[in-house]
Amino acid sequence: MEYILECKNLCKSFRKKQILKDVSFKVAPGDILAFIGPNGSGKTTTIKLILGLQKIDTGIVLINGFDITKEYTKAIAKVGSIVENPDSYMYLTGWQNLRIIANCYPKITDERIKEIVKYVGLEQRINDKVSKYSLGMRQRLGIAASLLNAPNVLILDEPTNGLDPEGIKDLRNLLKKLAQDGMGILISSHNLSELESFCNKVCIIDNGSIVTSSNVKELKSNANRVIFKVNDTSNLPIKDAYEVKKNTFVVNAKDEEVAAIIRKLVKNKIDIYEVKEDELTLEEAFLKKTGGRHD
Repeated sequence: MEYILECKNLCKSFRKKQILKDVSFKVAPGDILAFIGPNGSGKTTTIKLILGLQKIDTGIVLINGFDITKEYTKAIAKVGSIVENPDSYMYLTGWQNLRIIANCYPKITDERIKEIVKYVGLEQRINDKVSKYSLGMRQRLGIAASLLNAPNVLILDEPTNGLDPEGIKDLRNLLKKLAQDGMGILISSHNLSELESFCNKVCIIDNGSIVTSSNVKELKSNANRVIFKVNDTSNLPIKDAYEVKKNTFVVNAKDEEVAAIIRKLVKNKIDIYEVKEDELTLEEAFLKKTGGRHD
């Protein structure tokens, strides 16, 4: 698999205090990677190293195969980013803001700006002053600005800060659309329940080190814990059942064992209403991996 963003053994120290220790992870086209960790864990420092805003002590950042330290211009050429709330000129219109940013790049036409405005769903309000925009609309304008140079990597640090539920929903739908179109997205946020709804990969950092890096489903898996909902639990033919309640019980079982349990229940004329794999929430999995530490 080809990766469009690779961090390899990143280390960073400030005044002899090591902030990052061998941080490594990868983002492929179409990935939305949740980059999460407690406050002070090294998330923002990592993002600054990726964007070339701080010097890397040791390690490598590759973006589209280019080393951010040795070939900065080529590496950053296809990167869009927003760190917290995007800055805009409030007294100008959305269009005027985008035109100013477009002037920083070669050959971005008005047609390209119109295409991006439509993509982020701001056609109806693009000629209004930004001061009249909701926070969610300003966030979409910020993403439009970050897409002008046709990036294939998007890096977002706390993009849901201050957004209401409608603004979060709009942002979520937009990011899913971008990923479906092949963009790789790295998103850092404290809103774990929201990240859970649209991220396919997760990377947890704690005390400057990567605790785990996996797909979200893997991380949330609760060690083959399976919940059965039945009509009667008074005479269960299952020896290892636990958390037995009136209509439910839990077992630790692999797929083939689940099939055997179902056969046994049917043989004993117990009706089965539901069988489901128990999953941790992303927050529960996060707390489990970080020893209960949260922000």
